Amino acid sequence: MQPVASAFATGSALAGVSDWKVIFPGNKRDIYLCEKEGIFCMSAQTVDLEQLCPDKKGLKRDLKSRHLMMISVGGTIGTGLFLGSGQTISQAGPFGAILGYMVGGLVMLLVLLCLAELSTAMPVSGSFQSYASRFISPGAGFTTGWLYWVNWATCIAADFTAAGIIANNWFPQIPVWVWCAGFAISLALLNLISVKNYGEAEFWFAGIKVTAIIAFIIAGTALMFGSVGNEGAIGLSNFMQDQGIFPNGFFAVFLSMIAVVYSFQGAELVGIAAAECEEPGKNVPRVIKGVTLRIILFYVVAIFVLTATIPWKEAGVMESPFAHVFARTGIPFAETIMSAVVLTSALSAGNSALYACSRLLWSMSRENLAPAWLGKLNRNGVPFNGVLITLALAGLSLLTQVYAADTVYLWLMSSTGLTGCLIWVIIAWCQLNFRQEYKKMGGKVRDLIFRTPLYPLVPILTIVLNLGIIFSLYFDETQHIVLYAGTVVLAGIYGYYRLFCNGKKEAAVQLSSGK
Repeated sequence: MQPVASAFATGSALAGVSDWKVIFPGNKRDIYLCEKEGIFCMSAQTVDLEQLCPDKKGLKRDLKSRHLMMISVGGTIGTGLFLGSGQTISQAGPFGAILGYMVGGLVMLLVLLCLAELSTAMPVSGSFQSYASRFISPGAGFTTGWLYWVNWATCIAADFTAAGIIANNWFPQIPVWVWCAGFAISLALLNLISVKNYGEAEFWFAGIKVTAIIAFIIAGTALMFGSVGNEGAIGLSNFMQDQGIFPNGFFAVFLSMIAVVYSFQGAELVGIAAAECEEPGKNVPRVIKGVTLRIILFYVVAIFVLTATIPWKEAGVMESPFAHVFARTGIPFAETIMSAVVLTSALSAGNSALYACSRLLWSMSRENLAPAWLGKLNRNGVPFNGVLITLALAGLSLLTQVYAADTVYLWLMSSTGLTGCLIWVIIAWCQLNFRQEYKKMGGKVRDLIFRTPLYPLVPILTIVLNLGIIFSLYFDETQHIVLYAGTVVLAGIYGYYRLFCNGKKEAAVQLSSGK
């Protein structure tokens, strides 16, 4: 006969061993008698979330709620809105563009509702990359982390280039590459000194963008009513001109969604920053609710003003529709002001990307999904090697823009929108699996700090909508390169994992997560 051991423990003692068999259903105090291999255990129905997805110690919680708010806002609002919105209006038409941005806002809301439950329960560095390793598979975590890193590191080069070109227009005697180098060094120092410095810089960067959008909405509304400019009251006349509200058909709205959703991507940075935020359980839900409301409001109202003040046929050929509207109001130096806003937007996006990339690399190194030297922290608790290697890739991307603009650089850039949708699918998938495992381990949903509403409808709808947006690329011949490039990059990263990392690192990740 096997010896029988008994013990009283909380559910944390059973974390990672969810195959214990419940042989007595418990009483009103939710006490359960469990058995595994002849060992009996009395367990309360609580789950140690720290053990379910362990945090990686070392980073400092120096970000305040205002930093977290503006990091997410700043990571979202960028050149996709300021420069890319004109093409969306041209493709989808007046009401089509507004409808598209409303749907895009809905998709972002659904993603953030899923991320909020995960980030408040387990505010770990790496966020959705760590969740993918734990609740899907280490291979999914490896692919998610490296795909997101390549995508954002490459975009940093585009941000530096855009900022450098604008600065070169003001000071033509200084070459673009010098400006790019200066911006890179400045943002690297901001990120290397401390996370608090990064958060403070991003707070002001994002504040400038928000102020610009509010000023645009006020100026554009005044233009509609004829209060400024010399055109008289425009009203809503542009909505009904040239073949009506859906001039290219309703299907054109569907085809424009990849560009629309791309302009919303970056909001998920709040999950990465949650690991370095003070009181994440208190601040993350509040920030996510505030971020969602503000971004959707800013985007939808701004697009409404754009479509009301610019004929849809003209919107697609403008370099910056926002600057065009400002110029028509008679505001002095409107083009220069808008150029400064776009420069700030590019630097803000590069700042956020550098932060996200360095934290992802640090997190993956702690899971043995990246080289160990990427896990080293400086005395300020910053993963300095992650910052430097990200800047190195950004530098290589700048070189490809000069020497191979039609090959590597543009090929990588074409997968940006697709990558964002895939990451959002991963977040929803992780939330589905987390809730199932949490309940299986005896956890009560009401004990979670934040609960994704309408589960499982919200995560399922998130997955369906994002896959639908990805599928839209198939119907647009000009976007086939996005689909093909994204598929190749995704397959290449996952294939590398299966060939070279599968056995050793799968065991390491499962051991660290308690699986």
